Amino acid sequence: MHQKSNKTKKVAIVGTGFVGSSYAYSLVNQGTVSELVLIDLNKERAEGEAQDLNHGVPFGSPMKIKAGDYGDCHDVDLVVITAGANQKPGETRLDLASKNAKIMRGIVKEIMASGFDGILVVASNPVDVMTHVAYEASGLPKEHVIGSGTILDTARFRYLLSDYFQVDSRNVHAYIVGEHGDSELPIWSHVTIGGLPLNVYGKLNNFYEDRDMQAIFENVRDAAYQIIQKKGATYYGIGMGLARLTKALLYNENSILTVSTYFQGEYDIDGVFMGIPAVVNANGVREILRLNLPEREQKQLENSADILRNMYNNLDK
Repeated sequence: MHQKSNKTKKVAIVGTGFVGSSYAYSLVNQGTVSELVLIDLNKERAEGEAQDLNHGVPFGSPMKIKAGDYGDCHDVDLVVITAGANQKPGETRLDLASKNAKIMRGIVKEIMASGFDGILVVASNPVDVMTHVAYEASGLPKEHVIGSGTILDTARFRYLLSDYFQVDSRNVHAYIVGEHGDSELPIWSHVTIGGLPLNVYGKLNNFYEDRDMQAIFENVRDAAYQIIQKKGATYYGIGMGLARLTKALLYNENSILTVSTYFQGEYDIDGVFMGIPAVVNANGVREILRLNLPEREQKQLENSADILRNMYNNLDK
C-alpha cells in the first residue's frame, strides 16, 4: 500500500447515484480528503456532481473534485464502490446478488488494470456478497478489501437505544453483526450504556424476551425497507457511515467499526465476508474483535454466515 496516503488523501468514488453523491457531499462537508475523483458510466452525471460539489468548496475546506475514469485510480488511497442496481420495493437483497456481481467484477477489473494498490471499500448491495466478489476479482490482500457491512445497522441500533433510554448515542456501545440484511443479529450480551451492561442499566431481566428491546431490533433490521417504502432509497445514513470509515482509514485511527471483512476461523467461521467489529487503520482491517458470545448469539452468527456462503456459492460465476 502507498506510504504516501497521509499526504495525498485521495479518494475515487465509483457510482455517483444517491449513495455515491451523498457520500461525496459528506466528505466535502467534513473536509476529510484533499482530492476526490467521481467515476460513473454516465460521464455527464459525474461531471454534473463534480461541478455542483465544487461550488460548495468555498463554504468548506479546500479540495479538488473532478469527474474522471478508471485510469485515475492508479494513485488513489481509497476506491469506494457504490455502483450497482438498486433494491426495488418488495425486492430482497438476495434478489440483487447475481445482477450486481456481474457489474462488480467488471468494475474491479477496470480499477485493478489502472495499477491501483490501495484499499477497496464496497457499499453496493448485497454488500457482504459484493465485497466477497470484489475480493476474489481484485487479488488484493483480504485486509485491503472492506465492505460497509453493518456500520449503518449498528448506528441505527445505538440511536434507537439512546432514544429509548434518553442517553447520548455516543455513550451507547452496541453492535449489529452478521449479514447486512435479514439474518443480521444484535449482540445483546455486549450492549453497554456508560460502561454498564444493558440488563443492569435498563433493569431488564431478559433482553432476549423484552418486547421493547425486540421492537428496537426489528426497527433496525427493517429500517431500509421502511425508508425505501417511504422515499424510494436510503443514502444519507450510509453516506455518513462511509465518510466515517474513510476517516478511520485515511487518518490511521485504529477505530473499531462493524465492517464486512473476511473470516478465517474467527468465531469458528471460515471463508465468508460479514459484518463484525474490527479495528480499522491505514492498512485496512488490522484485526477482528473476538467477543465472547453466548451460545444463542454464536448460533445466530453461524446461521448468518451460512446464508451468505450459500448466496455467494449460488452466484452465476
